[in-house]
Amino acid sequence: MKAKPYVNDVNLNTLEDWLNWLETLHPKEIELGLDRIRCVLDKLSLVELPFRTIIVGGTNGKGSCVAMLDSIYRCAGYRVGAFTSPHLWRFNERIRFNGQEIFDEPLIELFRCIEDARGLTTLSYFEYSVVAALLYFVRNKVELALLEVGLGGRLDAVNTIDADASLVVSVELDHQDWLGKDRESIGREKAGIFRSGRPAVVADRNPPESLLIHAQQLGSSLRLIGRDFDSSGTRDTWNYKGWGLSKENLPIPSFGGQEQLDNMAGCLAIIESMNECLPVELPVIPRGLSAAQLAGRTDRHVRGDVEWIFDVAHNPAAAQVFADEVIQLPSPRYTWAIFATMRDKDLSGVAAPFIDVVDRWIVTSTDSERSVNAEILGGLMKTEGASNVCSLADVMAACKLVGRLAQSGHRVLVFGSFYLVGPAMTALALYSIPSQTGDQSARWTGT
Repeated sequence: MKAKPYVNDVNLNTLEDWLNWLETLHPKEIELGLDRIRCVLDKLSLVELPFRTIIVGGTNGKGSCVAMLDSIYRCAGYRVGAFTSPHLWRFNERIRFNGQEIFDEPLIELFRCIEDARGLTTLSYFEYSVVAALLYFVRNKVELALLEVGLGGRLDAVNTIDADASLVVSVELDHQDWLGKDRESIGREKAGIFRSGRPAVVADRNPPESLLIHAQQLGSSLRLIGRDFDSSGTRDTWNYKGWGLSKENLPIPSFGGQEQLDNMAGCLAIIESMNECLPVELPVIPRGLSAAQLAGRTDRHVRGDVEWIFDVAHNPAAAQVFADEVIQLPSPRYTWAIFATMRDKDLSGVAAPFIDVVDRWIVTSTDSERSVNAEILGGLMKTEGASNVCSLADVMAACKLVGRLAQSGHRVLVFGSFYLVGPAMTALALYSIPSQTGDQSARWTGT
């Protein structure tokens, strides 16, 4: 069928046109459920996929695990597709093949194909991106697709795929309006990505009973950190011990901090579980870990003798991990924070670990409709015990102010949301749009 040049009487020529239109396609930004996306996948013959799939779920650490698994399997010689969300800078980051973001033109062509197939079925922005990713992976003949859960698990769009293995990295309090008010309720939703008779790896050291019970009732091949596999190490190297594989003196990726030990162990447990169908030789593992890249996770840069550290931490557990990493670093003369958050987040829980660390807060708003207004956020921060709080309306203004006032030996923490970290790194010229024709690997600069 010929692609429609017009959709909903709107001329869509650029990727920005399409993305703006997708935001209006479905009446709700989030609508959990699998019926609509299954209908579209069936029309596109994407229900049964010609490649292996691994679903990565959990509250925190999903992006890190996808990045590490992607790098290891690519180093092993496999053709790998990776789907993640949200993005820091551009939608294209969500869909990657062999480490490269999808280009605009093929992405637009995929969108047109989906339009021809979906008929009257509406898809959310996220569901549309999942379908586009799967279609792209089929067309590029990937051997393995790594799919990151967007929200929860049981009713998330990626869970339409009958995964060969599943990894739950962590279970913490987040998205409680959608997933439940406690870890048991949330764990039950996360466990929805497990499959009967297939590997179900859990890298949370204190998993909710609901998650374990669901895996057992399904008959999944459950592998638990601390029982079936484990990690140990220092800030420089670490060791993995599994049920059949052990490896010492492994490198730690350049992103994130000590929490990556358990994340890496979960990844290696997945690799060990999948070794019969996707064999990986031992020498490949350290090469893959060393080569893995991910921006916005304890991401350190120096600009004019001022250290900037970026982290997308947006829930209490992630914020505490970030704070613990910062506290381990040499103490600066002065600490600034550029902070923004969404209305549905636990402001008190995210801010609390930094109240005694930060000398001056610059709170701001992002472009997201869910962002807390800067003036309101400033008042809320004062009630949380923060002192020396300044409110600025946008991210660029916040970065310019701190860039002008921060002095040698000062440290700037930028955290609270993906929607903050990406624009802040752009404002500091730490990111440039990758080429649409060549290598895309160097998306952000180092120190």
